[in-house]
Amino acid sequence: MLKFKKIFFLLFIFIIFIFIFSNFSFAASEPKLISKINSAFEQIEKWLLKLATPAAAVAVGTGVFMKKFSFGDEDRIRTGKKIIKGSLFSYGFILAIDLILSTIKSLIN
Repeated sequence: MLKFKKIFFLLFIFIIFIFIFSNFSFAASEPKLISKINSAFEQIEKWLLKLATPAAAVAVGTGVFMKKFSFGDEDRIRTGKKIIKGSLFSYGFILAIDLILSTIKSLIN
């Protein structure tokens, strides 16, 4: 599981790196490949944002139900709290990344 998280994190950083630096053009006109990659990353970003909201809602709901129906089991209460905190933090992080990328994109253009 730890290897999967490391691979996912490195892939995420690589995608952000390519997305940020694909907007820079060093030639007089932008090549077709760069414009296709740029539009593909914009579509991926929109898709991830559309997917993140329901995923966060499901995770928070799962944590709330786990906490509600724990019947006094402290381990389940703790796990429910961790799920709620983690999902809200992750959703906030995704929204912050979107805000940062939008700011960088507006500064470049």
